[in-house]
Amino acid sequence: MKTDIQIAQETVMEPIAKVAAGLGIEADDLELYGKYKAKLSDELMDRVKDNPDGKLVLVTAINPTPAGEGKTTTSIGLAQALCRLNKKAVLALREPSLGPCFGIKGGAAGGGYAQVVPMEDLNLHFTGDFHAITSANNLLAAMLDNHIQQGNDLGIDPRQVVWKRCLDMNDRALRNIVVGLGSKADGMVREDHFVITVASEIMAVLCLADDMEDLKRRLGRMIVAYSFSGEPVTAADLKAVGAMAALLKDALKPNLIQTLEHTPAIVHGGPFANIAHGCNSVRATKMAMKLGDITVTEAGFGADLGAEKFFDIKCRMSGLKPDAVVLVATVRALKYNGGVPKTELSAENTDALKKGIVNLEKHIENLQKYGVPIVVTLNSFVTDTAAEVQYIEDFCKARGCEFALSEVWEKGGEGGIALAERVLCALEEKESHFKVLYEDNLSIREKIETIAKEIYGADGVTYSGAAGKELKRIEKLGMGDFPVCMAKTQYSLSDDQHKLGRPEHFTVNVREIYVSAGAGFVVAVTGAIMTMPGLPKKPAANNIDVDENGMITGLF
Repeated sequence: MKTDIQIAQETVMEPIAKVAAGLGIEADDLELYGKYKAKLSDELMDRVKDNPDGKLVLVTAINPTPAGEGKTTTSIGLAQALCRLNKKAVLALREPSLGPCFGIKGGAAGGGYAQVVPMEDLNLHFTGDFHAITSANNLLAAMLDNHIQQGNDLGIDPRQVVWKRCLDMNDRALRNIVVGLGSKADGMVREDHFVITVASEIMAVLCLADDMEDLKRRLGRMIVAYSFSGEPVTAADLKAVGAMAALLKDALKPNLIQTLEHTPAIVHGGPFANIAHGCNSVRATKMAMKLGDITVTEAGFGADLGAEKFFDIKCRMSGLKPDAVVLVATVRALKYNGGVPKTELSAENTDALKKGIVNLEKHIENLQKYGVPIVVTLNSFVTDTAAEVQYIEDFCKARGCEFALSEVWEKGGEGGIALAERVLCALEEKESHFKVLYEDNLSIREKIETIAKEIYGADGVTYSGAAGKELKRIEKLGMGDFPVCMAKTQYSLSDDQHKLGRPEHFTVNVREIYVSAGAGFVVAVTGAIMTMPGLPKKPAANNIDVDENGMITGLF
């Protein structure tokens, strides 16, 4: 059996200019990064802004398990299948982070015969967007420490510095560090921290910004510290906005690549969904909707995180209104939720399936709260039995959902025809009545509790003393109308990754709260979630190599 990277490397890609031409994009609108990837110009957005919007389809999933779900693979395969049905479909995806690529999850280019290419470029440096974000983040950190060193005219309290440095790598040793060691000329000694680049507020700001003007406005609002008198100090106060914007000038432009079947894919931005808002850029999504009849996009991890944030943060801020939602599950993952060990998932087990399907049931109920038509798809495995598939299909149809089996990993677009037909049925025959989960005028506590109770199924929420104190400060600063970005484990509906299925009788503990004033949301950190992940005992990096001809192996 061929690996994902072998399949990708054997594909004959079309020049990206030819892919772009299929969308009516002229050569002058492309900033080429070699033959097969390009950035889309600002002038193109201006030129297509009056085009009618195409339909918007969100792909999400049940909670991820070691058995695998295949959300990105399904997104890519669905877009390929829609093109096979003569629909002008465009993908709008996130860029992968290096952390998971070298850690345990692998890349985010899809799998099998439903991939975006060039796969190696996308999963590694791509067009340098993450490098630009990392540089802008760390420039601001350097300017902050330099200001304190050079007289501290703003009266910054070194004990209340909240801006953290970042690196696009899983490096637990950088979670908590001390800076300024050495002589007096080396800076003030203080505790500092790193987050992974995809958790940087600059990533969120870039992904939510409409244009350069909006980007600079958001960058300027970012709070980096508090003064001795308790007043917030911003990036604008440090006069850092112009330099950061210069670093981000090209990163703000969406990237265009292609799938194995040459379907256009606009890939841009990549905030994590378990510690950030988990959606690709607003600019990329809107561009795709102006260029195609149907845009297929995705949100990170399970629907309790990615879809909730897509709806309650991205759509709320951008005015986007999804027309349908595809909810991805697998027989294997549902049996895993039913208590079957990973080593025994290949055997038919309808009893475990009935026990574990409650996870899918909860995600269906959650998505129905937003008023958008739902299509449930099973990412097919050869070990699935007819009885298992039939049980899940009947279960979904009884709850008012369209259902389709997906074989895109094995067959590419051809294997997604059934799913594409169900999606088209939902788009043509069912009306979306999209609405957000909560209103802006609720308090931050009420928003957190609404998400915890309505989406996670919690009985309530508890707060650490520090979180409660910070909550009061945020509301005093006039930011109580911000939406909430929950930082929570992706593996469970609860904040405990070991509680599978549909947990009941639990509370969610918020241990930390902070405001991302530039992004425009409040982050609530729950459970044991980390904003700087660590590598596993056997990282994926152990298996990655490059030969004398420059051929990369081991990426997945």
